[in-house]
Amino acid sequence: MAIASAVIALAMTPAGAADAPKAKYGAWGVDYADIDKGVKPGDDFFDYVEGTWLRTHAIPADKSRAGYNYDLPDETEVQVRAIVEEAARNPENATARQIGDFYAAWMDEAGIEARGLAPLKPWLARIAAVRTKSQLVALMAAPGFASPVDIGITADEKDPTRYTVTASQARLGLPTRDYYLLKGEKYDAYRKAYRDYIIHIETLAGIADPAAKADAIIALETRLSQDQWTPERRRDPQATYNPMTRAQLAALAPALEWNATLAGLGLGAAPVVDVTEPSAVAAAAKRIADVPLATWKDYLAFRFISDHAVFLPKAFDDAHFGFYSRTLNGVPQQRDRWKRGMALLDQDLGEAVGQLYVTRHWSSETEAKANELLGDMRAAYQDKIEHAAWMDEATRKEALAKLAAFDPRIGHPVRYIDYSSFRVSRTDPLGNAMASAEFDWRLALSRFPKPVDRSLWEMTPQTVNAYYDPTLNQVTVPAAILQPPFFDPDADPAVNYAETGATTIGHEMGHGYDDEGRQFDAQGRLRDWWTAETAAKYKVKAEMLARQFDAYEPIPGVHIKGHLTLGENLADLGGIETAYSAYRRYVARHGEPPVIDGFTGDQRFFLAYAAAWQGNAREDALRAQLLSNPHSPDKYRVDGIVRNFDPWYAAFDVKPGDRMYLPPDQRVHVW
Repeated sequence: MAIASAVIALAMTPAGAADAPKAKYGAWGVDYADIDKGVKPGDDFFDYVEGTWLRTHAIPADKSRAGYNYDLPDETEVQVRAIVEEAARNPENATARQIGDFYAAWMDEAGIEARGLAPLKPWLARIAAVRTKSQLVALMAAPGFASPVDIGITADEKDPTRYTVTASQARLGLPTRDYYLLKGEKYDAYRKAYRDYIIHIETLAGIADPAAKADAIIALETRLSQDQWTPERRRDPQATYNPMTRAQLAALAPALEWNATLAGLGLGAAPVVDVTEPSAVAAAAKRIADVPLATWKDYLAFRFISDHAVFLPKAFDDAHFGFYSRTLNGVPQQRDRWKRGMALLDQDLGEAVGQLYVTRHWSSETEAKANELLGDMRAAYQDKIEHAAWMDEATRKEALAKLAAFDPRIGHPVRYIDYSSFRVSRTDPLGNAMASAEFDWRLALSRFPKPVDRSLWEMTPQTVNAYYDPTLNQVTVPAAILQPPFFDPDADPAVNYAETGATTIGHEMGHGYDDEGRQFDAQGRLRDWWTAETAAKYKVKAEMLARQFDAYEPIPGVHIKGHLTLGENLADLGGIETAYSAYRRYVARHGEPPVIDGFTGDQRFFLAYAAAWQGNAREDALRAQLLSNPHSPDKYRVDGIVRNFDPWYAAFDVKPGDRMYLPPDQRVHVW
């Protein structure tokens, strides 16, 4: 998921009580100064809640976005930096020494400049040594090198108790296929800048005839992009589940030399491979066969240098930033190096850092309060499922079984990754990156073909985010997101339910029943457990929501893709519906809350929901999001959702004639 709002602990003291502690943001958990009273709530609710903030807060020069979800990681980076720098100064054990050496190698800019291209040469020599297509395919499969087909190890979607091998279309040099294929001046400019970038990188590396090589590389990637699946199509779990035997693999994509490739990866005993996009994988194999070996070697060399440019001298790093951040995302200024180091550590030694982070920034009290609210959300979902008029009894029974099997994880893993075999150099950041890629593959390989380990985490404790895994029926909420402005035990309960219930726990639980997640059962198996009648009713609701979002046009000429964002939009809508129900259950237990600053409890709930999605993006970054990201822009996660929810209309007296008004028969209700 893109970044979700955080879990906020339930404050049991009624807002306004004389002895109630003060929330960090505003008097009750939302910064009242952000509200623009000149905007009518029923005309544009996001601008009403965030209008003053939007006018007065510029996006920092080193970011593509601003807002709560993008600013909280800054605070976490400061916390992690203190841990890392202490480990670098006084390593107490081997793990702390790894962290310190990794960070020291990254921060040694003078050493990187002095070593120049020397660390790069052995890796380019491996590419230069390729003499046959068989050697080419073997090198493409090696960790750290580019390939048009990615091979990995994941849970089998129809038997999620065991791991399986997967093969899927790989990323290219530009962010998505649209950047190669869309017409218009903007995309022509992106493609020209990409060509200039390739020439620049290859010139810095001393590669001969860079212009001709750039043209050949772009032509190759364009051909590959034409055959790749769209992001929308890749969201269909039935279409992307295609287990194949060795004979079927050989018939589909013979140039990939499956037997040798899998054996070289340590997967010689794998009986089947799940090919997620068969036509794209088959087409990529044809390109391996019909494109000259020299072109493929040029492609591998460019991609290796570009993918690892941040570990090379400043000229390479600056070129990479200039294209991928400044040109593609509109970011004018590079982030401080220490901040980028925190991101690299999170990527390569994340759980080692996370284990130290948890000892300093996590408490059992926080965990207990988060679990308390989680229990309320589970009860709210049960009530919604039990009373969903569109769901028949057979489907309802399965839906309740899935809810009962739902497995939430809060804060941190029960056990951490052992990095002891990861050899870290204090003088070779590029070598560390390659060693990390090799370590990650060995770690994945060590789990195959054993039973799936349900204790593993896909995010580190210091990550400001959360996620749902349909094959495990798990929601995972890392420790770092349980901080203000999102997690605040002193906030008004209305705020807590909106920002926890709606935008994280409720949202992630909602993924279990969105258009993708609903295809997985209580045990995480890809299985159709819906009756045809109930599924048809659900699909009508989902299609209505997709059409609504198709109509939104955040950039002139660029619309939200309603089917690409459908899963997130359904989870947002389900999250707010169930969180509001949970809030009303709280009110029933504790009494109607007082009016504060002129706002009722219900109004504060919706104000907090909108504040949770506070955000603004540069146009290029927004365009990239619209082309390929399954999350709608922040503004539409507010306006596009609340206009479907009847209690919002009542809370702000929204009537026909207001710009956001939808007639009742056009509103989508999931639960």
